[in-house]
Order: sequence, then structure tokens, then C-alpha cells
Amino acid sequence: MFKLLKIENARMNVPSPAFYDIAAATTVSIGDALVLSSGKLVKPSTATAKPEFIAMGEKGVTAEDTKLAVCRCAPNQLWGVPCSGTFKSVVPGAKVALGTDYASVDLNATGAITVENLNGATAVDDEIVVRIV
Repeated sequence: MFKLLKIENARMNVPSPAFYDIAAATTVSIGDALVLSSGKLVKPSTATAKPEFIAMGEKGVTAEDTKLAVCRCAPNQLWGVPCSGTFKSVVPGAKVALGTDYASVDLNATGAITVENLNGATAVDDEIVVRIV
């Protein structure tokens, strides 16, 4: 799960939520990476895609509850996120991809997420600090 750690140079460390409709057959959990497709929220089509939003809630279950609160990803945000797949040491500045669950990062694949700090991570599921740019 992506969780916001810090917004650099911001007066408040809480992002303003945006609300968008969710595409049919899309299951969303808090902290999932999302993009817009045809005006609706979906999970990115590839792990190398740059997430545009992070879910701030769960997908609604009724027809009337189709909107989801999301946080727009910005370059001044630092995110804590677990590592998935086989653990591989990387260095700050390395580009990594989304994990297959869209709530983690895969250190073995190159993508649009920049590693900022390894936070002492040495194994799968350890949390590192990333920036989505």
C-alpha cells in the first residue's frame, strides 16, 4: 500500500482529495496506484506506467457509490511503499516499477517510480521511500 509520508515545502501534510468514477470491474483498496482511462479510474495497464493517483478509500459496492477519493501524485510527495517480488538491492535514484498488486514496487523492473531512500530494507515487504515523477 502506498502511504503518503511527506509533502515537501507544503503548509499541510495532507493532500486535497479528488473524486472520480471507478471503471466497472475494478476492485480498489486504500493505497492502490491508479490512472484515468476514458474519464474513469482504473489500475495501470502496465507495471511500468506512471501512477496518476493513489486511492484514499475502497471501491463502493452500490450503484450509487461509484466515486472514489484519490490523492493526485505530485513530484513533491514522498511515499512509503513495500517491496514485492524477489528482493534486490537498489540505490537511491533508481527507477522501479509497480508491483503486480499495484500497492507495492518491484525492485527488479524499471519503471516511473524513483527510489529516494531504502530505509534499511533488506527483504520483500520491507518499506522503502519513493517519489512518483
